[in-house]
Amino acid sequence: MFTIISPAQFKTLPWKNGKGETIELAINKNANLDDFEWRISMASVVEDGVFSDFSGYMRNLILIEGNGLNLQHDHNHIDKLSKLLDVATFDGSCTTVGNLHDGAITDFNIITAKAKYQTKVSTYLQKTIQQIKLTDLCFVYSLSTDITFSSDNNAINEVLAQGHLLQISQHQASLLIVEGEQMIIVELNAL
Repeated sequence: MFTIISPAQFKTLPWKNGKGETIELAINKNANLDDFEWRISMASVVEDGVFSDFSGYMRNLILIEGNGLNLQHDHNHIDKLSKLLDVATFDGSCTTVGNLHDGAITDFNIITAKAKYQTKVSTYLQKTIQQIKLTDLCFVYSLSTDITFSSDNNAINEVLAQGHLLQISQHQASLLIVEGEQMIIVELNAL
């Protein structure tokens, strides 16, 4: 049916560029850091620097803790993440330099193979009820409180604890109803 991934199941791995560590929440089956279709992770950024090269992938980076971060891509476009749950979407092949606003931050990352998936990321600060028409894969993560989720066919009616990751696929329901705050919803559609 659905899978709830607890923090005890998360894996701590080195960054591709070796300059930090990532907490990997989930990755597609039989994948590794050099060859995957989708990956969800969190990382602390404690100093300014160049981000790892993920050519062939799209990246969605969300500020989940700290005072902010600017991401400058190919010495050109700048994404400014200054508020909780601000999102930057960028090509993993860009030369991306991160500059901290005021101290370390933690980010939440969704990295997907450009040739395999279309990605939609939604963030919600305030308490809300969202109805999500399920795509091939859907993930829900809550920063600060437990959230509830149920399906339109009543097959699912559960609580997702704060800091846990929900993974659900389309064949389990056609509509997911999620109630909570400070949450991230990720929808992946196979191309």
